[in-house]
Amino acid sequence: MAVIINGKAIAADIRNDIKQGVDELIKAGRRPPYLAVVLVGDDPASASYVQGKQKAAHEVGIQSDTRTYPDSITQADLVNVVHRLNDDSEVDGILVQLPLPDHIEYQRVIEAINPDKDVDCFHPENVGKLMLGLPGFKPATPAGIVELIKRSGIDIAGKRVVIIGRSNIVGKPLASLLIQKGVDATVTVCHSRTQNLPDITRRADILVAALGRAEFVTADMVKKGAAVIDVGINRVDDATKERGYRLVGDVKFDEVAEKASFITPVPGGVGPMTIALMLQNTLVAAQ
Repeated sequence: MAVIINGKAIAADIRNDIKQGVDELIKAGRRPPYLAVVLVGDDPASASYVQGKQKAAHEVGIQSDTRTYPDSITQADLVNVVHRLNDDSEVDGILVQLPLPDHIEYQRVIEAINPDKDVDCFHPENVGKLMLGLPGFKPATPAGIVELIKRSGIDIAGKRVVIIGRSNIVGKPLASLLIQKGVDATVTVCHSRTQNLPDITRRADILVAALGRAEFVTADMVKKGAAVIDVGINRVDDATKERGYRLVGDVKFDEVAEKASFITPVPGGVGPMTIALMLQNTLVAAQ
């Protein structure tokens, strides 16, 4: 039976380190770091994510508030909102909650953010620094995954890592982090056009599922003793639950846990790490 990786506990350790960093800034005579969150529309899931981020920020001493706008806001007006935050010397970090309404090109909004305040690490300049191995922000979810693996005592150097999913948010940046000197993994990125996928995933020492399909990864796709990191979070109907659904990952947890050496749960695995690493970026921006 696999060891269940406790993302909540590891994220709590990281947040404690962040709080110490914030306290040191304040003792040195600087104001607390400030994170500005931009929320467009009234999607309940997005609002819930933002509330969670703000709660976590306040717990570590980072000041934060949310600028909320109707989903009818024009792209030009939203870009102007970002420009005003760029120009505000009190703002250390800017986070635009995704997804945005269909009529807004999110890439243009992201590119409007000052790269020095881009705590999500989505701006092309920061993505380029990541690819080149230069100092700078690290994308929150991929960096959180690497920290989960390292802090669980799983050796990465020289190991074969297979990532299922090639998104700009997880798959691609995670591959970049894992192949950097000092991490030293050998990485394969799979996607919807990959042929003979199970043959590839069964070779992985570390398997990362980040494709957004409920319980897609089954035990027959996993090498015995592999570490399995589940990035997905999906709602599936469940009449036995009061709310009518349950949350599952991209991995069929019960059967894969019997075969893996380590596995992350959903929820409580990668999710808390994403928030912790975003707050770490905010501290870095303030420093």
